Amino acid sequence: MKKFFRRSISLALALVMATGLLASCGGNKLGGNSKGLEVDPAEVAMPLAEKATIKGLTQFPAGTESDPNNRTIFQRLEEQTNVHVEWRAIQKDQWGDTIQLEMSNAKTLPDFVFDAGFGEVDLLKYSKQGVIIPLEDYIDKYMPNLKKVFEQVPEYEAMCRDSEGHIWGLPWIEQLGYHNTAIQLLGNMPFINTAWLDFLGLEMPTTVDEFEAVLIAFRDNAAALKAQFNIDGDIIPMSCIVNDGGQDPFILINGFGEGYGDPDAGKHLAVTDEGKVVSVATSEGFKKGTAWLHKLYEEKLIDVEAFTQDWSTYVAKGKSGRYGVCFTWDVGNVAPSLEGWAPLPMLKADTVNLTPATASYTSGFQRGRCVVTSVAENPALVCAWLDQMYAPLQSPQNNWGTYGEDDGFDIFTMGTNAKGEPMLQHAPLGDKSPVEVREAESVNGPLAILDSYYGEYVTLPDDAAYRLDWIKEIYTPVCTAKYCLPSFFMTQEDSVTDSNLGADIGKCINEFKARAVLEGFSDADWDQFQADLQSYKLDEYVALYQKYFDAYLEAQK
Repeated sequence: MKKFFRRSISLALALVMATGLLASCGGNKLGGNSKGLEVDPAEVAMPLAEKATIKGLTQFPAGTESDPNNRTIFQRLEEQTNVHVEWRAIQKDQWGDTIQLEMSNAKTLPDFVFDAGFGEVDLLKYSKQGVIIPLEDYIDKYMPNLKKVFEQVPEYEAMCRDSEGHIWGLPWIEQLGYHNTAIQLLGNMPFINTAWLDFLGLEMPTTVDEFEAVLIAFRDNAAALKAQFNIDGDIIPMSCIVNDGGQDPFILINGFGEGYGDPDAGKHLAVTDEGKVVSVATSEGFKKGTAWLHKLYEEKLIDVEAFTQDWSTYVAKGKSGRYGVCFTWDVGNVAPSLEGWAPLPMLKADTVNLTPATASYTSGFQRGRCVVTSVAENPALVCAWLDQMYAPLQSPQNNWGTYGEDDGFDIFTMGTNAKGEPMLQHAPLGDKSPVEVREAESVNGPLAILDSYYGEYVTLPDDAAYRLDWIKEIYTPVCTAKYCLPSFFMTQEDSVTDSNLGADIGKCINEFKARAVLEGFSDADWDQFQADLQSYKLDEYVALYQKYFDAYLEAQK
């Protein structure tokens, strides 16, 4: 990334932050770092002229290979780079309890933590303690693959930098689509049973009134539907799990009022085209849409267990063929099959709109997937090796799995693209579980798969391909938002404020949603809800996000 872009980020954030909480750029309190930025890049260019050894810490899923050096991906990397990694690996289900102890022990601390999964609070804590080193200058000098990623999609670099412009962690990036074609544009995708529509001679609904009429038809023709489709159990016109992310039904209220809906199940925030951060729970559309959902519940069109059922119960009823409408990431997870189901378009009430889910325009991002510690004797070498993870043919393998495994389990075969150049092609798995194969082969850690890679370096997974098609055909045309709330790297103090305020505000909103859909609400109830939000300092919470959003925009000028 160009120098002026980095400086603009740092300057913009400095203008809106009263103080910075981080330690100085050096931060080398634990020793090491005898070879730093003075190393000539030619000395650490891969493959090395002479064999070198570095030390890493990572995690592995239970029931899979525990020694990273026995995984095909790392074996190939050693051959390609002439770098041997002395690994220590911790079982994934023990990682959370163990990693903090590991990071506090300088005697056993490795050169880098490969699959750290650190959030901004962790990164700020370890940077302040001097346990990890800032990486922005190492990226500039020794990491051309990652630098190219940042040049192609500058938003990712902006989200990696703290309020002083430092990068403390190497990111994981998995783009599938971009901006309003991103696969994460909406998580709680609504699906409708087209087999039932066809049997009853109904059209795909496009308005809230038409949708309500369809649900009523499902309810009133329950006996005929059960007989026609051999369904065991009661017909449920619409099932969902209120306040459960991907299964939440509030995606349906996007057409009411201002059209914000409720795109963020955690923060309940959105950004207007004028760049103003707003709480959707204070909007007229949220009020009208919630009242409409209660009307559907009163008419016995919504599953009575929508407020209490867990995922396994939700799936079990869906697999029995009892749903007319449901909500999930992929209907194949809930319905008996993909056949006979289609995504429900955004419904018109006062308008037709889809507000993008938070961070979906730059989706698939974690800023702290890998860190380099201050005990690393040659951080330039460590960073140069880690940069190989960002090579376009390497990242998909680290993320999903590889090819040519001795046991015959393969995520990919190595083929060619239209130019005759190497391209990873997703292989048929037969009756093998994709999760099982992926965990057996992948190594995760820092990586980047950009939307531009598909068709050039790697093929799209089948399940991603049809979901992306749905999004482009049905939802992208009605998602015209100029902005999407991104993922911010807050200061430690602001992160604590965000966590404290967000917990109370989120609980207040979710409790109102569930109670209002179940029991209904009066104007007095709504006023009390608004007063409760203010008592939890909603204005301060929104202002916090506005501060960071303003800095984010300024940094990209």
